[in-house]
Amino acid sequence: MNSEPPEEPGEPRPPAPHGKPIGRRVLLGTIGLGALGVVAAPVLQRGLEGFLGAAADKDPTGLTGLLPNGGGFRYYSVTSSVPHKDATDYRLTVGGLVDRPKTYTLDDLRALPQTRLVKDVQCVTGWRVPDTPFEGVRLSRLLDLAGVRAKAGAVRFTCFDGAYSESLTLEQARRSDVLVALRMQDKDIGHAHGGPVRLYVAPMYFYKSAKWLSGITVTEDVKPGYWERLGYDVDAWVGKSNGRDDDPTS
Repeated sequence: MNSEPPEEPGEPRPPAPHGKPIGRRVLLGTIGLGALGVVAAPVLQRGLEGFLGAAADKDPTGLTGLLPNGGGFRYYSVTSSVPHKDATDYRLTVGGLVDRPKTYTLDDLRALPQTRLVKDVQCVTGWRVPDTPFEGVRLSRLLDLAGVRAKAGAVRFTCFDGAYSESLTLEQARRSDVLVALRMQDKDIGHAHGGPVRLYVAPMYFYKSAKWLSGITVTEDVKPGYWERLGYDVDAWVGKSNGRDDDPTS
């Protein structure tokens, strides 16, 4: 799906058999390597994330998405590749049933008041990443700036991967915990996590938080998104939809 799929739980391992006692030198060496691993882990993790992100973008099979990534997330998209965007060429259009359509650059979005939320991210497949910070512009602010017309009832989101879409009712879109997010985990959102701008719908399953956001269109009615057309619930409240009973994320 457009949002990151789960890390699959491993099979339980049998207890290790008892062997010969290890010597003092071996023990101290093992402890030393463990300490080195703790120090080097963040650097190695960043390198792994960068490698997987680049590899996934060029992988038409989607198999790269099976490789684990830090923090419980994985690289994945519904297309074989996704263009990279940055401050020089990123654009977000807001249109449809509004009085003042507008196209935002990344700098435009950064200049607006920012909101920070820290919530659990819950995937409909069962995995959860706790206490994940997101920062960005409240969607309600962009809708207010655009001037939503009286007959509007929903908002549709499109993405620059060319395939993914999502929708919310206008009431859902105006919630204070729905962001046009520019930062995730206290850093700018990278390409592999849907950057430079993605949707973040805190109280709903993560497939509603569309990656690589490029269009916000106000409509009369909800138009089912990519996964809803394949059977997922349109109203994707965590713990209250898709047959799941997960704890709410907000």
